Amino acid sequence: MATRPISAEDHDRIAGAIRAAELKTDGEIYCVVAHASGGYFFPAAFTATIGLFIASLAVAYGLEAWWLTIRVPHFVLAQLLALISVLVVLWLLPGLRIHFVPRRLRYQAAHANAMKQFLARNVHRTSARTGVLVFVSIAERYAEVVADAGINAKVDQQVWDGVVRDLTKHAGDDRLADGFVKAIDSVGAVLAEHFPVTEGDTNELDDHLVEI
Repeated sequence: MATRPISAEDHDRIAGAIRAAELKTDGEIYCVVAHASGGYFFPAAFTATIGLFIASLAVAYGLEAWWLTIRVPHFVLAQLLALISVLVVLWLLPGLRIHFVPRRLRYQAAHANAMKQFLARNVHRTSARTGVLVFVSIAERYAEVVADAGINAKVDQQVWDGVVRDLTKHAGDDRLADGFVKAIDSVGAVLAEHFPVTEGDTNELDDHLVEI
C-alpha cells in the first residue's frame, strides 16, 4: 500500500474535498489514516515460534536421514538461541512483524481501530446521525467506510464496498491522497442524494485528514 508521506499540499487537497462535498449535504465526512493498527509483537512471536519448531523437526529428521547425531542439550540450546535471535529481530524491527501475522488477525485489528476512531472522533455524535468515517490502515493494507445509523438505514453496504475498492486501488498505486479525494467525492455524492443540504446546516466535525 502507500509508502510516501502525505504532504501538506495533499492534506489541503483532502480538506478542500471534504468542505466541497459537505456543501451539498447535511452529512459529515471524517478521514483518518493509521500507519498501523497494532504492534503485533506477540502474534508475530507466536507464529515465528511455531515456524521455528517445525523447522527444528525438519532439521532433526534430516540429520537422522544422513546418519548424523547431535546431543540433545546442544540441539535444545541451538533452538533457544535461534528463538532468542528471532525475537530480538522482531523487537528491533517492528516493520517485519506484520509479515508474520495472518491476514485475518490484521484485518480484525484494523477494523477494531476503525470502530475506535469512529467513536473517539465523535463521528457518531452528529445531530442527525449522518456521520461517515473514511479509514485507512496502511500496514494492514486495509480500508473501511463506517457510516452512522442514520445513513445505514438508507444506503446499502455494497455502495461503501465500491468506495473501499477504489480507495485501496489508489493506495496500492501509492496514490493515497488521490484515493481519499476520490472516496470523499463518492461519499459526498451518496450523502447529497439521501441527505441534501438544508437551511441552517452546521459543520459538526473537523474538515481534515487525521494521521495516527
